[in-house]
Amino acid sequence: MNFFTQMLHLVGSGAAAYITARNMRDPLTRPNTLASLQLAESGSVPYLEALRDRAAAEGDTWLAERLTRHANDERRHGQIFAHALKQLNKQVIDFKNVPKPAAETSGEKKRNPFFDAYFEGYTPEALKPEAIDWISFLASTYILELDASKDFVRMANVLPEDEPVSANLKKGILSVASDETGHAAYLREALGRRLPAGEVDAVINSWRTRKVNAMLAMVGSFIQKRGQSPSLVQDGVPTEMSEALEPALAA
Repeated sequence: MNFFTQMLHLVGSGAAAYITARNMRDPLTRPNTLASLQLAESGSVPYLEALRDRAAAEGDTWLAERLTRHANDERRHGQIFAHALKQLNKQVIDFKNVPKPAAETSGEKKRNPFFDAYFEGYTPEALKPEAIDWISFLASTYILELDASKDFVRMANVLPEDEPVSANLKKGILSVASDETGHAAYLREALGRRLPAGEVDAVINSWRTRKVNAMLAMVGSFIQKRGQSPSLVQDGVPTEMSEALEPALAA
């Protein structure tokens, strides 16, 4: 990664850290932030489980075991953020009851500028768990997990400790950060089991550059939308969540 890219990485990471920390600290934006984190963490579980099955079928039991643990961690992370929303008497909206934008009803799917840039050159089919190149998965996810571990620490550190709900959320987010650090470690180790050390560094640098470009695309979209983002929460907590969530968190 050249000097210019490195500087863009530092600037972009700093800006993203400020925005996420601010949104977590502000009681008005915290629910939407928690909802987006719940969706992201829980939404990755089926993908990781499909990759786990593929690794097992290919005879890589070492990777399959770690993908199983990774999926279980992400499921627990989703429960942590769902529980935090519950304490605010909020829940993620039911997307089935949300009217689709005109572009989506006409068949044009809503694009994510970050992931469009991050996976530039990859077709949707090439990113499916049964098709994605293992090196691409391991390196791209390593970058995301490594950066997420630091972002979660920053979000946790802005929460006050003199109020029980925020203090508990802080502990939960720090546990998420610790898990993400562990995920990044096994992903880098997995790269080392498939590539020489020099090639590991090269592929990681390549995906770091992609991440910088993706951050710039995301910031551009953020400015274009004037910082506005759709609400992901609604009032109330589903009965089944209220009954099932506490035992899961206790475990």
